[in-house]
Amino acid sequence: MGSFTLQYTLYGNVGAIRKAILNDSICLEVQTLCIVFEFFILCSVSLYGADSRSFSIDYKNNCFQKDGKPFQYISGSIHYSRIPREYWKDRLLKMYMTGLNAIQVYVPWNFHETVQGVFNFAGDRDLEYFLNLANQTGLLVILRPGPYICAEWEMGGLPAWLLQKPNIILRSPASEWLAVLLTKMRPWLYQNGGNIISVQVENEYGSYFACDYNYMRHLHTVFRLFLGEDVILFTTDGNTDKEMICGTLEGLYATIDFGTDTNITAAFIRQRRFEPKGPLVNSEFYTGWLDHWGDKHASVETVKVSKMLGEMLFMGASVNMYMFEGGTNFGYWNGADHDSRFRSVVTSYDYNAPLSEAGDPTDKLLAIRDVIKNFRDIPVGPMPPATPKFAYGFVTLQKVCKTLLICKISWPYNPSYSVPIFFHRLYYGFMLYRTTLPRDVPEPTPLISPLNGIHDCAYVSVNGVYQGLMERDTALVMNVTGQQGDQLDILVENMGRVNFGSYINDKKGLLGNLILGNDVLTDWSIYPLDIDTAVANGWLQADQSGSAMEAGDGPMIYSGTLKSTGLAWDTFVKLNGWNKGQVWVNEVNLGRYWTQRGPQQTLYVPGPFLSATQPNNITVLELERAPSHRRILFMDRPQLNNTGQKT
Repeated sequence: MGSFTLQYTLYGNVGAIRKAILNDSICLEVQTLCIVFEFFILCSVSLYGADSRSFSIDYKNNCFQKDGKPFQYISGSIHYSRIPREYWKDRLLKMYMTGLNAIQVYVPWNFHETVQGVFNFAGDRDLEYFLNLANQTGLLVILRPGPYICAEWEMGGLPAWLLQKPNIILRSPASEWLAVLLTKMRPWLYQNGGNIISVQVENEYGSYFACDYNYMRHLHTVFRLFLGEDVILFTTDGNTDKEMICGTLEGLYATIDFGTDTNITAAFIRQRRFEPKGPLVNSEFYTGWLDHWGDKHASVETVKVSKMLGEMLFMGASVNMYMFEGGTNFGYWNGADHDSRFRSVVTSYDYNAPLSEAGDPTDKLLAIRDVIKNFRDIPVGPMPPATPKFAYGFVTLQKVCKTLLICKISWPYNPSYSVPIFFHRLYYGFMLYRTTLPRDVPEPTPLISPLNGIHDCAYVSVNGVYQGLMERDTALVMNVTGQQGDQLDILVENMGRVNFGSYINDKKGLLGNLILGNDVLTDWSIYPLDIDTAVANGWLQADQSGSAMEAGDGPMIYSGTLKSTGLAWDTFVKLNGWNKGQVWVNEVNLGRYWTQRGPQQTLYVPGPFLSATQPNNITVLELERAPSHRRILFMDRPQLNNTGQKT
């Protein structure tokens, strides 16, 4: 502990310099000089155990070396942010028993600093606890701290509050965040007695539209400052020349990623052009793929995965399988893509991976284990079984309130604003925009978003009567009727910020004027809807003594109770006949359902979210129309591959 005390004392003596380093507004050259100065101070501090352990690159023999001996890692990606904390140990043990000797871990910046300056590493965000569990299990760690991670995660892991900053340039230096995170990670480096063997700098930067080597050099300097000279720093980029050229940098070991549709020899020849010596590394070998709403459920054949894995391991390459378990995009954490149009990622991140969304071993896992047996001794003993599942049956819900505002889950952000503005302060979920009709519109009259400013879905009501919806890129015009002075409500849903490519600067809400006929609508009142807080405070539970309210069209809240059964096992909730919305169980936001669009038809409910002895509160926000039966079904198996109606 003395070395840690000394380290922080030295930090304090160069506080002014460190403050300058963390000021991203100053030029990179000045930052670099300051960082180099502080780095020499840090280098004077040696941590216990640094001389007895080593992990390095052997350029002569084209391999990694661990404690002076050749080493080949066989790794799998797992995201602690997508798995309940109670199941981390279970998943890690299954990976270890498959024969893996390492895991690869992303660190989502926005998961830990949702509000600027407030860092959360507790509970299900306790990264160091996760690393310790991996260490106890016998797994090394390949850390991917970003600051941008992609990962089909909201905004690629970048915090939404960055968008408040005028003229923000995303994927620019994030020194303050890195100072906090990397300081925590340094004791976990392998040479310092931990289990982190290598650290990625940025992520697939070659896939971004920019090609800024000064940015990458700055990150390189920051990582070296906080992690030291001994740790292996690397980059990962796709299998094209452009990606490798823009994503690699001298001093960072260049690795490549590719899946089963790629020629292995050609891919590694490309890596060799950028790293003539050293180990062959596929940092993302794709065992499956992600799903978007409206697409078919993605899958990759087991035989292709196992065959190609064996070929790469036979060549001596180190391989990380992406994903080994995907997990779930709980809450609002799913990302989105924008190629020809905006496409939101589904709630399940099952990924057709060797471990299912619920952490169950699959045939793909068993096939992979059989391959690994040919290259290293795997642990003796049985594979841990699937977690128990239970079909709790039907639960009937009651409507809680007719409109969201009656539910008392909003507050005016700006009660009078001339034009709409994007999501501000409430970064995720829903925002209500309210104004009045400027004139009588007795005949159906077009309501238009002329600049495609609906981000991402808008549910339109007049005097509380649902009129229909508008959707980004696909449905920018709808008809409304009403009288002058009628209340016009536009409920806007954030369906996940773009996580990849040039559109990651993805603001949400109404981004431009709406036009009714020939009239530009003005004088908006804006209401952030903090539904999660309302659920947590119990404001949205139906009065069980009252009569059930009739179902209707438009956004409405429903609630019910799953009675205690003495069991708290995993289950899957299916909303047959419901359209689109969000589900909470005991204050936990399970994520989005979109039964009509598909392919995902069930939401995963981990057992730790349930009570075995107390009634379980269920809350559903249905955005379009609930079925007349108002029932939901708790099943013992998922349905992820039924594509609904495409619109």
